[in-house]
Formats: sequence, structure tokens, C-alpha cells
Amino acid sequence: MSDDSHGPNGHEHVPSRQRRRFPGISSRAYEHPADRSALVALRRLSGFDTVFKALSGLLPERSLRLLFLSDSVRVSDAQFAHLNDMLRDACYILDLEKVPPMYVNQDPQPNAMCIGLDEPIIVVTTGLVELLDEEEMRAVIGHEVGHALSGHAVYRTILLFLTSLALRVAWIPLGNLAIMAIVTALREWFRKSELSADRAGLLVGQDLRASMRGLMKIAGGNHLHEMNVDAFLAQAEEYEAGGDLRDSVLKILNVLPRSHPFTTVRAAELKKWAESRDYQRIMDGHYPRRSEDKDTSVSDSFRQSAASYASDVKNSKDPLMKLVSDLAGGAGDLGGRVRRGFGGFASGGGSGSGSGGGSAKDASTPQDRPPRDDHGNGNGDGAGPDGRP
Repeated sequence: MSDDSHGPNGHEHVPSRQRRRFPGISSRAYEHPADRSALVALRRLSGFDTVFKALSGLLPERSLRLLFLSDSVRVSDAQFAHLNDMLRDACYILDLEKVPPMYVNQDPQPNAMCIGLDEPIIVVTTGLVELLDEEEMRAVIGHEVGHALSGHAVYRTILLFLTSLALRVAWIPLGNLAIMAIVTALREWFRKSELSADRAGLLVGQDLRASMRGLMKIAGGNHLHEMNVDAFLAQAEEYEAGGDLRDSVLKILNVLPRSHPFTTVRAAELKKWAESRDYQRIMDGHYPRRSEDKDTSVSDSFRQSAASYASDVKNSKDPLMKLVSDLAGGAGDLGGRVRRGFGGFASGGGSGSGSGGGSAKDASTPQDRPPRDDHGNGNGDGAGPDGRP
């Protein structure tokens, strides 16, 4: 079981496998630097949560809660007891004071989401329950509990609101462009918040291979005997390093409308974090506490975020990122490198450009589609009232 069978918050009947727990842990311990800086800034805005929750009363959150209560199965000791044990264990490990209600919704699409502004609720689909084994499912539930601990649902609803607003102001000159610029920035934060929640899932499950298997199944279905974790991670390596500048541009176009990173990328990012000193320090019991959150510096958080992005650019194997890094380092022959990088557009004729552009367009999701959770083929977390798969 976890370090103790009974916690101060009344959690009990936790599963039997020995796992570390993290009393008083702050979500800052596992949040990606870009996610953390945004959350720290928003939390420091006095009264922000109160005002936004009041405005969000226009959203059908109460209706959605009633819908799940009336048309889904609520997890408890009497229903889906094994999921209830996992949920309580996840809350116990991350020291979440109040266990959120969880529902199982009939849907063959593997998906999960954490929604709710006042009180979070977790929803998992039957497709996901049937797809994952116990340890893989534990990582998913930990992922959703991580969203609840970080308070992502409140801030993610901004993304839904602004996406809807962009449609309403489309007739105003430049109005839609201004809103969509903000939406694009919010989607980037949204993607980083998913990396944060993946880390929370690992802290709960404490089994990296299970987390990898879960992501692999989400990408390729229930054919684990046909898949290999190392080969799956090699795909992420090939995705990052492969191609030329044309492919780099297409990668950007493909990811911009998405609320989630691609599945192979998530797996690689999680493995990298699991091998980092930051993860080991948490496992050794050295992590920021919630009691210290009020003293967190916004400027320090933004500096850490900027440093993280700079490190990503410097260490990236992507052709465009390497070009940017070389520019920062004063590398010469820029014109020649750009011509070679994009030479295929001219030499390959219309087919190279056309097929590439088509792929980017086909992979995009509509700008007005609300985010869904990562456990539904990576197309977004159900953070708001339209979060159903």
C-alpha cells in the first residue's frame, strides 16, 4: 500500500503496492515551467478566481454535472470499486484534501477529463477502462488528479470562452485575429499543462513503464504484444530530428490547433523528466509545499519558463530549432542553409508542397472545437462544459 493505510484526510483502503506519498506537495513540484509560470501569475491576481467563476455561471456546468449524475455510473465502493481505490490512492499520494467524484461514461472512445470550476469532477470512458490495465489506469487517474490539484479547469475554461468569442467577433475587422492570437498562446500553455499532468500521473503510479504503455495504447490500441516501448520512443526521436526545414514548418502547422502534444512526444518528455534530478528530488521527499505557494515569485517563474524554452531550442534536433540556435550563436552561411532547407519546394515541384500542405490541414482541428482530453487520441482535455469526447 502507500506509506500508510490511513491518511489525515480520511483516505483508506488504498491498493496494496508500496508507493511513496507526498504530504503537502505543491503542484509547482511537477508543473512544466511554462505551465507553472502562467498559473503562478494567474494565482497572484487578487480576486481573479472569484470574478471568473462568477462569469462562468453562464456556462452549463451545473447541467453537465446533472448529466453525468443521471446518465453515467458514479464510482464508489459499490460501483467500479477498483477505480475508486485508485482514485483515493491518487488523492492520498498527492495529498489532495477532497476526493473528487468520478464517473464512468459509456463511450467506446478512450478518453478522460477533469472538469468543473467550483468542484472538479473526473470522467473516464468505458473505452479507456477496457483499454488499460490497472497500473496504466492508475497513471491516467493520477493525471486527472494532477489537473485538479493544479486548478487547471478554472484557467482552461478561459480557452473555451475565448475560442467561442473569436467566432462571435469574426465580423469585426482584426477582431478575430486578435482573439485567435490569444487563443494560440493559450493552446501552447494548454499543451504544457498536459505534460504537467503526465508528471503527476507518474508520481501517483510510480511506474514509468506503465505510463509509457498507456500512452502507447492510446496511440495504437489494445495490441500491446505488437508494440514496443523503445521503438515507440524511437518514433519521437525520428519525429523531432527527421526531415528538413519544410518538415519543421509542417510540424508547427500541425501542432498549432491542437490542445495536446503528440503522443510520442509526450512519452519522450515524460521519460526525460523521469530521468531528471527534479524527479529524483521529489521521490527523495524534497519538493515545494503548498504552504509556500503564496510566496512564489512571478518574475522567477517567468525566468524559469524562458530558460526552459531556451534550453529546448538549444538542445533540439529539429532543423528549424537548430537554425534558430545557430542564429543565436552567430553561425554563418545562413542564406545557404535556408536555401538547402527549402530547396525541395522548388526542385520537387508542386507535389511536395501540395501534399505537405494537405497533411498539415488534414491534421488540424477546427479552431472552434473545444479541447478534449489526451486520453482520447491526444485531441484535448475536457476542461470545460463542452469537454465530452
